[in-house]
Amino acid sequence: MAKILVLQHHPAENLGAIADALEAAALAWQYVRIYDGAPIPKDLRGAGGLIVMGGAESVYQLDRYPYLRDEIALIEAALKADKPVLGVCLGSQLLAAALGAEVRRGAEREIGWFPVRLSDAASEDRLLRGLPREFVAAHWHSDVFDLPRGAVALAASDRTAVQAYRYGEKAYGLLFHAEMTQEILGALVAEFGDGLKRVGIDGGAILTDAARHLPALDRIGATIFGRWAGPIQGT
Repeated sequence: MAKILVLQHHPAENLGAIADALEAAALAWQYVRIYDGAPIPKDLRGAGGLIVMGGAESVYQLDRYPYLRDEIALIEAALKADKPVLGVCLGSQLLAAALGAEVRRGAEREIGWFPVRLSDAASEDRLLRGLPREFVAAHWHSDVFDLPRGAVALAASDRTAVQAYRYGEKAYGLLFHAEMTQEILGALVAEFGDGLKRVGIDGGAILTDAARHLPALDRIGATIFGRWAGPIQGT
């Protein structure tokens, strides 16, 4: 059974719905719990792919978070080895940085439920083809990035020009959270709700709105992650 390496930056930000897709594709996974001080591997030897999850770190604060350099190096090694890569939120920012793009603070936070619009290129993309051209996704980020050189833009939102992109055939970055579950969202709001309130964001409303948005997002996430994971077992 092929194994997927998963970089986890926060206890709450686990694979979520991605785990269902990995199980369906007969893939095992191994968390590297960075929040608990686990060392970052030098390469993907023995692993069939790499998933980099979200977190509160900022890519442009490498002095504060020096281990992010090792994560970027691991992503570069995965790309060089032509391994499938999936970056979610912070993971998409780290993948962009590994590809030479600038990551920076956005003009405003994008936290809550907001529409995502797929690009024309998404209609021919292996993961996104056939999905609704616009759907509501979960968001939880303050940082944004430029489209990496050579990458294909796949989605945008009103606040963020690059919400999803593909590099080559096997590397994907998703800034939005299609893997979101009620449990993950509840844990995030419980931990960061006071901070959200100080900047005028209602965590309780985000939780309430989840009941309306999660069912459709679950179906979209199942499609995206199932298509990402599906070919790995045979490679």
